[in-house]
Amino acid sequence: MASAMLRSQIAGSYREFADDTAEETTYGSELGDETNPEQVDVNGAVIRGIALYLGKAELLSCKHHYHDHVQFMVNPGQQGEINCTKEHVSYADPYRNKTLKSALIIRGPQDVRKKELVFLQFHLNETEQDFSAISYLLFSSFKEFQESSDKAQFMQDCESSYSIWTFSGGFRTWVKMSQVKTTEEDGSESVEFRQESTLVRYNDHRLDSEQSDQLFFVVFEWKDPFIQEVRDIITANQWNTIAILCGVFLALFKAAEFANLSVKWMIKIKKRQQKRKAQELNQMS
Repeated sequence: MASAMLRSQIAGSYREFADDTAEETTYGSELGDETNPEQVDVNGAVIRGIALYLGKAELLSCKHHYHDHVQFMVNPGQQGEINCTKEHVSYADPYRNKTLKSALIIRGPQDVRKKELVFLQFHLNETEQDFSAISYLLFSSFKEFQESSDKAQFMQDCESSYSIWTFSGGFRTWVKMSQVKTTEEDGSESVEFRQESTLVRYNDHRLDSEQSDQLFFVVFEWKDPFIQEVRDIITANQWNTIAILCGVFLALFKAAEFANLSVKWMIKIKKRQQKRKAQELNQMS
């Protein structure tokens, strides 16, 4: 008899980004069986990547800040300082082969202890859609992307493996990221990103003549310096399965016995009521 496998997830393990170099991991849950060691920067932190799908939007500024301090924008809506590592990549949509997608790849925040964050500003002159938003994707290693010989295929694999989120225009979206690494029962590993985002409405103080475009603001920051590890544990074999089935049959037997006693008790109560009623009729007669 084939053994039934019961799997439980234990999510009580955390480790710091600085320790991430000790493990080997793929850059997605469905990217194949090859494993490569994570690339690290001089501070020992793994550098994550951010892919932004701008559509007709344009990047105005990009800058790294520290300790939650975002400098005031002097000329919002105008071209500003772009002080971050970026690269444009075009590739075929993995779900629609005839559709070509263009992504702006940004190096994500890496100095977690100093609460490094990346602040980006975009603008969109015109749109034919009823709702305007910019989509983005988080992937596990920016250096793997830089060193990849086929970056288009790399991004196709990332899109097939990771979730895509969006942020809207007219707001400052603050994204706090966290990472979960899952170890399957066969020893393979997968990476998942989770996020918490807050929205703050942008009060546009520009002149009416300058408000023809729509502005987008987004901040990317790590929630904490830890990676949550989830391990799938096998908690049952064929003998445990037999024991579970025996327990199920025992529970059914007990339930049937309880039902039988309940019926007997109801019959006994009914007979007692009939006897009492007969005694009352005899006294009246």
